[in-house]
Amino acid sequence: MNLRKKYLVYIMICIGFIGFSQENPVKTSMDTTFIRIGEQFQYKVSVDGEDQVIFPKLQLDSLHKVEVVEAFPVDTLKNRLEKKYVLTSFDSGQYVIPQQQLIVNNKKYLTDSLLINVATVKVDTTKQKLFPIKAVMREPKTADDYLHLWWLIFPLLAIIAIILYFILRKKAKKEVVAVYVPPIQEAMERLKALDEKQLLKQHKIKLYYSELTEIVRAYIEKDINIPALESTTNELLETIKDFNESSKLGISKETITELKEVLQNADLVKFAKSKPIVEEIKTDRTLSERILQNLKPIKKTENELE
Repeated sequence: MNLRKKYLVYIMICIGFIGFSQENPVKTSMDTTFIRIGEQFQYKVSVDGEDQVIFPKLQLDSLHKVEVVEAFPVDTLKNRLEKKYVLTSFDSGQYVIPQQQLIVNNKKYLTDSLLINVATVKVDTTKQKLFPIKAVMREPKTADDYLHLWWLIFPLLAIIAIILYFILRKKAKKEVVAVYVPPIQEAMERLKALDEKQLLKQHKIKLYYSELTEIVRAYIEKDINIPALESTTNELLETIKDFNESSKLGISKETITELKEVLQNADLVKFAKSKPIVEEIKTDRTLSERILQNLKPIKKTENELE
């Protein structure tokens, strides 16, 4: 009886192994279990006689010492699907590649866990020739390396531009020479410009007299230094008489009388709405030009001034 029981146990174990191998179609393998640091090895997962398989995204050792270098597409062989991975490690030691989960025909299966040994590379310093340490190579210069210089160049250029601006501006001012026009010449040119306006033909008599007397008054103010533009006719005549006597300007009484006549006629036109005939207006125009010429102060000699 004991012998029969032993046979039955052996038979049951064999049947169990056979059943297990039939129930789990997944196989894992490695082309080596020993590598040196940095070497690569192949990890392979295969499924026999199945069509619908989802291969795993590898979950490697918990210490992250083993790395995936490359994962190849699934190969379809005769009655077998196969997926290969290339792995490596850069730290010496023993590392376990844990079980991976596959889905075969909507059922979950686990692979076997495998062990990989990673050894250091021994270097024989007595045989290995030593080389001098190489100098650090500098990268070629780019435009970005000079950006900090612009913070110095821009302010410098701005200062130079400001200096040049003021220098050129001052130079331009020096080059503009004011041309002096004698008051009598300016007055004559203005009389000529007044004639060219032809205000009389346009019946603008009041405007004509205003401009005519303004020319005379402006000349008196500039050349004789008597305030004439803001003075009334009587005030201006009295001031001219006083200046003529005190400063001995040398203006004749006839010229003062003619000035009085022109200014009073202009006042009548501007304030009393007088309407002189053309001949009278032309006479005042002629008198104004003669007044300007005769009002010019007489230059005195040094003996006369003493």
